[in-house]
Amino acid sequence: MKLYSWNVNGIRAVLNKGTFQKFLTDHQPDILCLQETKAKQEQVEFDLPGYEQYWNSADKAGYSGTAIFSKTKPMAIVYGFADDIAKKYKLAGDSYGDPSKEGRVISAEFDNFWVVTVYTPNSKGDLSRLDLRHKQWDPAFLEHVQELEKTKPVLFCGDLNVAHSEIDLANPAANVGKHGFTNEEREGFDTFETAGFVDTFRSIHPDEKDAYSWWTHWANARVRNIGWRIDYWLASKSIADKVTGASIHPDVLGSDHCPVSIELNV
Repeated sequence: MKLYSWNVNGIRAVLNKGTFQKFLTDHQPDILCLQETKAKQEQVEFDLPGYEQYWNSADKAGYSGTAIFSKTKPMAIVYGFADDIAKKYKLAGDSYGDPSKEGRVISAEFDNFWVVTVYTPNSKGDLSRLDLRHKQWDPAFLEHVQELEKTKPVLFCGDLNVAHSEIDLANPAANVGKHGFTNEEREGFDTFETAGFVDTFRSIHPDEKDAYSWWTHWANARVRNIGWRIDYWLASKSIADKVTGASIHPDVLGSDHCPVSIELNV
């Protein structure tokens, strides 16, 4: 199976550019997880034959949002977090809004595993959302996937809005302490690994440099490959050995992010 994740930075924009259609034709994913769709399903007019569609859109128009498109119909779909998790971590919102109403998580159950896609809140340039991210969102998301893991192995993917290690961004020294590369955000990723989730790309390509999934629009960064790896597929240890390939696709255009994928043999 080919599983893909892509922060499209607006599904309508990539459709209008024609890049989404080309991507589907070229790559033929069995399961495709999207982040930052910035639209409700009824606002998007396109034909997707052969795929089941599941959308979790933000209450706020043109903002955030996730989707899962799958050739196999899932056994179950869960939107967001369970109420008890949201209450436990007080995900009732901040000055930017309520992160539990921003369409940030979808979980799909298949025969042998769960697939979860997530669009992690950005801590913001002034770090004004770092506390929410570090103390509330990351532990809530970890508890969510651990609850799912009690029934089946979990594969979770998406824009985690953090470069985990220095190898994961082009200019680590200049970005220490800045959003996306703070100690708190990196510790959140450490906690996933401590809990037994495997960074599939780093597991297969431990020393690969210059492997990035996001580039700023400034200073021709993408052409120069001055980027960050902030999009991931993580796998429960019990299924990680079934991941036979992990790739980043910088040739796929249309967004400031590119797709990341795994090949799964189950």
